[in-house]
Amino acid sequence: MHTRRTHRRTRTGSTRFRGALLAAALLATACSAGGASTSAGSPAARAVGSTEAATAALTPLPQATPSELSSYYEQKLAWRDCGVPGFQCATMKAPLDYAKPGEGDVRLAVARKKATGPGKRLGSLLVNPGGPGGSAIGYLQQYAGIGYPAKVRAQYDMVAVDPRGVARSEPVECLDGPKMDAYTRTDVTPDDAGETDELVDAYKEFAEGCGADAPKLLRHVSTVEAARDMDVLRAVLGDEKLTYVGASYGTFLGATYAGLFPDRTGRLVLDGAMDPSLPARRLNLEQTEGFETAFQSFAKDCVRQPDCPLGDKNTAPDQVGKNLKSFFDDLDAKPLPAGDADGRKLTESLATTGVIAAMYDEGAWQQLRESLTSAIKEKDGAGLLILSDSYYEREADGGYSNLMFANAAVNCLDLPAAFSSPDEVRDALPEFEKASPVFGEGLAWSSLNCAYWPVKPTGEPHRIEAAGATPIVVVGTTRDPATPYRWAEALSAQLASGRLLTYEGDGHTAYGRGSTCIDSAINTYLLHGTAPEDGKRCS
Repeated sequence: MHTRRTHRRTRTGSTRFRGALLAAALLATACSAGGASTSAGSPAARAVGSTEAATAALTPLPQATPSELSSYYEQKLAWRDCGVPGFQCATMKAPLDYAKPGEGDVRLAVARKKATGPGKRLGSLLVNPGGPGGSAIGYLQQYAGIGYPAKVRAQYDMVAVDPRGVARSEPVECLDGPKMDAYTRTDVTPDDAGETDELVDAYKEFAEGCGADAPKLLRHVSTVEAARDMDVLRAVLGDEKLTYVGASYGTFLGATYAGLFPDRTGRLVLDGAMDPSLPARRLNLEQTEGFETAFQSFAKDCVRQPDCPLGDKNTAPDQVGKNLKSFFDDLDAKPLPAGDADGRKLTESLATTGVIAAMYDEGAWQQLRESLTSAIKEKDGAGLLILSDSYYEREADGGYSNLMFANAAVNCLDLPAAFSSPDEVRDALPEFEKASPVFGEGLAWSSLNCAYWPVKPTGEPHRIEAAGATPIVVVGTTRDPATPYRWAEALSAQLASGRLLTYEGDGHTAYGRGSTCIDSAINTYLLHGTAPEDGKRCS
């Protein structure tokens, strides 16, 4: 699953999409969810059915820091210039395996922008944009460190750490550019046994590439371990409690921290929340419903516009979906030229990814309409290919960031696979296609990738209660495609001190997206510690 957050919420549509990936396959779906590490913080029970929510809660770690970890908690960071004006960077060490801290380290990249003043410095504010696999440092330098409210930046040192295996922190690598190009265009709606075999082979090649690159690290990139790294960073920065804003998958990371260290949990904002109690199949299915909800909003808006290529004001929303599906079917038979320097064409899978990318932010709907018009009416796939490339973080030189590699590595470790075989996917297709006639088939097959992962999962679904923590603000958007609103309701109910803050609107996440009501509530909480009333709603 993939829950991605944009670096900056714009209304222009030309954005870099960020957020949450759970199935993280050829069509990245959404967030990663829940898992406890076998080394610490494990839920009390393990029996969880394929569709049942977990009842066991994540167990907090002892309040006293183990002596064998003292060298990590007491290390001093050597800050240096980042090459980005106003930002400093450092490298932090953490144990590769918290259960065996003497058997090697992982080096984590950290960045900060110091509080600008005036006003009392409130400590460090750690940010994470989601993924898993999104670069927190990239998010800090390109948005949070310059775009968060001035009053927040005045009183907090803005800080980010790329989680283990991500971006600048010993990144997991799996495929080179040409192989990744082939992977992203693999058909995820197989029509026969041959195409099914090709899809399985693509998943296997991807997994083998990841396993060959980092056989040790791949066993230690779980969300629990990343949360423990954040506690080391908290101590190294000199903060008694963690103050944190996490978006999308970043909400699962932040909630995991609270579950492990409730006594060290300060002001936490979890925006675009995930439900850690759900198994992978249920998460993927509910996210499929989320994308359908978002698409229906797009469809209703599209037919009111003069340039909608999928219908007009007399076209019903379900017919808009049928028209889009027909376009996808045409691409399955005959990909479109896209004017790509590397000769790539727009395939069904790439076009579907491009459409899904635009569902994350209604500011991208105009760009999507224009791209669909070019593809459907002018037989030019360039616009949709640009959207797909933005989602996959494909660079101009044909290389890729490690977003998709880290995404799969974390997701496949955090939860048992949604499906173990193509037959299981076929059995589930009616359920997924009911959830979304447009995207269901592709998202179901995209949920198969972890079945071939070279490392066994260490996590299971679990509840997170964080009993004893100060109020935690959980933000949900009613028509969020990647993290359905019900997940925010579920997480806020699990957390003993959860406060649900609702944004009635479209798009993925809510903070910084134009709602004065949402922004004011969160800013007041961060600056003064006053959490919004549970159940507060904004538009």
